[in-house]
Amino acid sequence: MEPPSYSWISPFFSFVLLLSFQAVTLADSHQNFLQCLSLHSENNGTSNISQVIYTPNNSSFSSVLEFSIRNFRFSTPTTPKPRVIITPSQVSHVQAAILCSQKYGLQIRIRSGGHDYEALSYVSNVPFVILDLINLSEISIDVKNKTAWVQSGATIGQLYYKISEKSKTLAFPAGVCPTVGVGGHFSGGGYGFLLRKFGLAADNVVDALIIDVKGRLLNRESMGEDLFWAIRGGGGASFGVILAWKINLVTVPSTVTVFTVHRTLEQNATKIVNKWQYVADKLPEDLYVRLYLTRLNSSSGRTTIRVTFECLFLGGVDFLVPLMQQSLPELGLVKSDCKEMSWIDSILYFGGFEGESVDVLRNRTPTSFDTFKAKSDYVKEPIPEAAFEGIYERFYEQEAEGAVMILTPYGGLMNKISESETPFPHRAGNIYKIQHLVSWQGGGAEATERHINWIRRLYSYMAPFVSRNPRAAYMNYRDLDIGTNNNNGYTSFKQASVWGFKYFKNNFNRLVRVKTMVDPGNFFINEQSIPPLYSRKKKGD
Repeated sequence: MEPPSYSWISPFFSFVLLLSFQAVTLADSHQNFLQCLSLHSENNGTSNISQVIYTPNNSSFSSVLEFSIRNFRFSTPTTPKPRVIITPSQVSHVQAAILCSQKYGLQIRIRSGGHDYEALSYVSNVPFVILDLINLSEISIDVKNKTAWVQSGATIGQLYYKISEKSKTLAFPAGVCPTVGVGGHFSGGGYGFLLRKFGLAADNVVDALIIDVKGRLLNRESMGEDLFWAIRGGGGASFGVILAWKINLVTVPSTVTVFTVHRTLEQNATKIVNKWQYVADKLPEDLYVRLYLTRLNSSSGRTTIRVTFECLFLGGVDFLVPLMQQSLPELGLVKSDCKEMSWIDSILYFGGFEGESVDVLRNRTPTSFDTFKAKSDYVKEPIPEAAFEGIYERFYEQEAEGAVMILTPYGGLMNKISESETPFPHRAGNIYKIQHLVSWQGGGAEATERHINWIRRLYSYMAPFVSRNPRAAYMNYRDLDIGTNNNNGYTSFKQASVWGFKYFKNNFNRLVRVKTMVDPGNFFINEQSIPPLYSRKKKGD
């Protein structure tokens, strides 16, 4: 009798052996990477990097990962997780992370606050590590020279708090949400209620410290003006790890005036919005009036659209009310709608913390968490009044319960800064910017698909009424719908230019040249990072 054949087992055992070999290789590579981090730190005179390294085997790994996640769309069991999280507390830790990640073929994702809309700072589809800058959050204020050094892991709320400790008439033109990290906010542009008077956060950066792909610590002088230009609006994560920023502080009056006024469709909101389009960018630069549209479900069950007008005026109420009555009489503003306060109190007011201690700005944890998707547009000509009816129709749909359109006025100083002064090109010629956003709670993948499809339909509807050739977008409101790189290390100029010209217009070409100069191997890469002109190809291409 012939012995039974076991030839069918061989492929199976070969497969098992292959998996076992890959697992051992992966484990060895992981251990070697950790050893590399320690070695580089020791060579730089420090030996405590182990205290800022978190692996999946560490009991704190999940809490460190999740602490700075601001969009629950990227906090699911199937969301790719990093091999390692590093929370550097000194320069040598960052240098070690860069050099060892290159050596062992790992991507770096750089996180300062975690507010990036598409989670590019903490998610990747290839093996990666997170460089979380949360421990690099020191802030030094120089009142005499009206400057400050701010580390990238600080939040803008912490910056405002530190300024308020030193002065009641110094400020900085950055965003409203206090938990946004400085690193991403400044490097992508960064704007807030002082936009029309003082420009963007990036417009007020005068120096920076960056660690490049070679592990070198560079300041403005040593990095050169091309790279310094690129990181002020072109995104820092494409070029290196920005450790700190030197900024010019601005002077504001001891008293400013704010108001928040609501109008529904039944209160002639459409007529007021239409008039606002014609005057918002032409108002004195001390005056900023933005508006946002939401759906309002009344207690009677009736659904309508509510438009909220928010204002910051760098002056007193007795100057503001006549100015508004002359410029936008349709709003019907009266003195009792307004409140006088200090600039730092206006930060609390617009952040939803009116009446609370300024200490709340030091808190890194947002008061609410959402799952959301956002997009952006720029408007160069007033949108026809009739076109708002189509917007309202979409806001009445089921998925729009958590939808908002925020209209941010331009003009003022934004008209006076050249498109090429920084990579941020959206200057003169724009009446206002739109942020489209929809948020929702729970519902899993099906709810996510429905809501994303809803905002895509709204975005499609808006196409005839916004900028064209290109249809511009704001880089800090990342939107992977408008194009992505192949983040495995090969990105073509043509592929990246799909989204690149929307964010940066003709400045994209210069950004590519800078990238080619400082990171020709394309180590600092994500789904929308600037590519070098001749990006490296995969083997076999």
